Amino acid sequence: MDAAPAAPTPFSTLIRTASHEAHTEAENSTFMSDLLGGRLGVAAYRRYTEQLWFVYQALESAAQALAADPVAGPFIRPELIRTEALERDLRHLGGPDWRAGLSPLPATQAYAQRVEWCVRGWPAGYVAHHYTRYLGDLSGGQIIRGTAEKNWGFARKGDGVRFYVFEGIGNPAAFKREYRALLDALPVDDLEKQRVVEECKRAFALNTAVFRELGQEFPLSA
Repeated sequence: MDAAPAAPTPFSTLIRTASHEAHTEAENSTFMSDLLGGRLGVAAYRRYTEQLWFVYQALESAAQALAADPVAGPFIRPELIRTEALERDLRHLGGPDWRAGLSPLPATQAYAQRVEWCVRGWPAGYVAHHYTRYLGDLSGGQIIRGTAEKNWGFARKGDGVRFYVFEGIGNPAAFKREYRALLDALPVDDLEKQRVVEECKRAFALNTAVFRELGQEFPLSA
């Protein structure tokens, strides 16, 4: 009797495995290592948070327009929205005039423009960026929050680190399982799924480029 064919690998597993190397490179950037190691001051953390604001503006400003899209729509979840929390953190870090002088690094501008390009014409590509950002925020982002609270005296889950606090998600582990199930059910063919995987790699590379430029702006002086 012939053995039953092996079950296909879930897309959420494929996407995580295929982008692992690019993800690791982003996580292990010199800037992030120095920031998490407590070797940089709060000014570096503020500048990093400013760069996030530009990326999330691109991700979220058109989210409502994609809500009815059959591919991207299921991922548009109000409990994920980060812009308001980012602005509250930036107000705490920079005062009421935090927008004055706010500027994206060239790498941040390239990152935001790529997200906007996907928003305009490639919903599956938007999903790739959505996945790399929000699941990262729910996972490794919590390490950044804990480090920031410890190093710069922010109140636990308070102003300064609210970006990392998902008040609408009571069980992050369950939410991430649901999110991966949505990825597994992505209504696109295998060729398009491969394009999504490549866009995930691109997203991590764009993120790494932002870290590289932040590292140039905040070289370790110790």
